Amino acid sequence: MTTPAQLRHLVDGQWLDGGGDTVASTNPAEPNVVVAQGRLAETTELDGAVAAAQRVKREWARTPAHERGAILVRAAAIVENAAQDWGTELAREEGKTKPEGIGEVLRAAQILRYYGNDADRDAGEVFSSPRRGERILVTRKPIGVVGVITPFNFPIAIPTWKIAPALTYGNTVVWKPASTVPLLAMRLAQALTDAGLPGGVLNLVIGNGAVGNGIVEHPGIDAITFTGSTGVGRKIAAAGAARGAPVQAEMGGKNAAVVLGDADLELAAEQVMFGAFRSTGQKCTATSRLIVTDDIAEDFLAELGKRADAMNVGNPVQDGTEMGPVVNAAARTSIQAGIDRAFEQGARRIAGGHAYAEGTLATGYFVPPTILELPSQSPDVWREELFGPVLAVRRVRTDDEAFALANDSEFGLSAAIFTQDLTRTLDAIDDIDVGILHINSESAGADPHVPFGGAKKSGYGPKEQGRSAREFFTHTTTVYLRGGQATI
Repeated sequence: MTTPAQLRHLVDGQWLDGGGDTVASTNPAEPNVVVAQGRLAETTELDGAVAAAQRVKREWARTPAHERGAILVRAAAIVENAAQDWGTELAREEGKTKPEGIGEVLRAAQILRYYGNDADRDAGEVFSSPRRGERILVTRKPIGVVGVITPFNFPIAIPTWKIAPALTYGNTVVWKPASTVPLLAMRLAQALTDAGLPGGVLNLVIGNGAVGNGIVEHPGIDAITFTGSTGVGRKIAAAGAARGAPVQAEMGGKNAAVVLGDADLELAAEQVMFGAFRSTGQKCTATSRLIVTDDIAEDFLAELGKRADAMNVGNPVQDGTEMGPVVNAAARTSIQAGIDRAFEQGARRIAGGHAYAEGTLATGYFVPPTILELPSQSPDVWREELFGPVLAVRRVRTDDEAFALANDSEFGLSAAIFTQDLTRTLDAIDDIDVGILHINSESAGADPHVPFGGAKKSGYGPKEQGRSAREFFTHTTTVYLRGGQATI
């Protein structure tokens, strides 16, 4: 049996044991196996982290962009070289399959490299002035100390797409990862320190919700970036507004896939399955709603049910596993309760739906890939984010009804449309109110060079990734530049 990794906090360049309660991350496929353990951070560690980040922020901001970027590029190489080992650790700790875990670690390396090379891009703008002898410059400056609060479901990729731009644009960071999956957080922090990041620039505090609240309320935190539930995101946004701290929040999703009658049904079936059940449905961009037109619904749903029932569900580190467990017992209980409530409200089973009763799938935190066809009165599962491998299905008569139903949500993160009709594609681009729209591909996916984020109640503040990240992690200074000689 593998010895559990020892968790430590990074404060002012030093790796420290916490002073709080003990914490252990366990393998959700084998809940009796401890993957990592240590002690949580307390207020003392948080205050030390903020103080360190404040102390070095001016020096880091004045470090040439090429030097900052070079550290990120070196860290990218470290992360990339460790992808096999760290991806396996990720699968053991969080539950996604080993290929997905390795892919996530490689994505973190890609993001570090992208932002590490940002020093080779423009650093501001020059405008003409209406006055002789003058130029107007718009420069960008870091916002200061950034509090970073990240979720369990992508324990290295999501932190990287927040921390990498924060650092490359000259900010310092105090980071609280999800305490359910702290090991990959420690690995990322170690990669950055091994790459030469100065002490105090990045501080890692593994803590509970009280530490997260401490970051949000701390007067030494200049801005907050958060990914998680809509309820928590709104509270953070309100707390930030109360003390004038900018907040960037990526929140919930209830993402629809729309399959129209002219779609390539083989492609649509493959991509809907990927969107619904990769990462065990535990991602904000997962496909959790399916809208299909009547003319192809019967055959299409039969094919999806067959594929879902045939999925290889099991230990995520074993070869051939297609879907692993959810992250913990509480998640499994909540998801199953949502499924049971859907049945009570009239849902029809197409696949899954019932808890595993025996064997390793019953002892681990496994939920079967579940597809439920809903009656027209929209049970709760149509609107509530279960954050698990559950796909809710509605049939419609027309394409227009399909687009209207796709918009029938308070969320607006992502959607997928399957059609071969260019006109309907253009209609979807105009009509469907989401931050990310996929045509003939799954609803999930985020590339580092383009904006990521949602519309409606799925997002708050500037978008993440790409050049959009500058809008949150920097502010502009408009400079009116004139020589010393007076003009007549």
